[in-house]
Amino acid sequence: MSSAEAAVEVQSLSHTYADGTQALREVSFRMSAGESVALFGRNGSGKTTFILHLNGLLLPQRGTVRVGGLAVTKANLSAVRRSVGLVFQDADDQLFMSTVLEDVAFGLRNTGAAESEAAARAREVLAELGMTAGLDRAPWHLSLGEKRRVALAGVLAMRPALIVLDEPTTFLDPPGREELGTSLNHLPQAKVIVTHDAGFARRTASRAVFFERGRIVGDGSVEEILRRYDWDR
Repeated sequence: MSSAEAAVEVQSLSHTYADGTQALREVSFRMSAGESVALFGRNGSGKTTFILHLNGLLLPQRGTVRVGGLAVTKANLSAVRRSVGLVFQDADDQLFMSTVLEDVAFGLRNTGAAESEAAARAREVLAELGMTAGLDRAPWHLSLGEKRRVALAGVLAMRPALIVLDEPTTFLDPPGREELGTSLNHLPQAKVIVTHDAGFARRTASRAVFFERGRIVGDGSVEEILRRYDWDR
């Protein structure tokens, strides 16, 4: 797979925080367009530091990161962030407008889209995620599962090539996990899913990697990684 064909290509990425913690150690990783990859590992193993490099919230100290062939550098930050949608673990970190429709349209309006265009695109994405009934509701009145789908809608409205989800099933009940999994499986974009949830990974990813002490120590099918690292929880 060439660099141009890779949704994500990371070479020898290392990162050390100001307190001396070495969070990533020579990490290399590739994934194809349209592929869904689950990231497993214990807390503190480097998963979050890794995904923060994918949209430039952290820039490489050593090594390189490319998304859709575009290097993640300070000069390219605007373009990188348009192509990478990050869905945070806590949806409340992304929902702040007075209605669902306004929240989903916010990113488009912020990048210069006309009000009518932004609203139309927001309605389209919300319909795709089964959220048309709550357009005028306040986000803080939604269930956790609904909030997670609205946060995802806000990302999808920007038409990213890559979606990165950080522990998307946290605090979700089984119906909420089911709805979110169904939504993700209908999306054509490449997806990186940080999760401790083996069942959700089985449903939404065909490949997994395992992080340990800042390194990727395993890469294979979801079932293979779950079995090898006794992660079926």
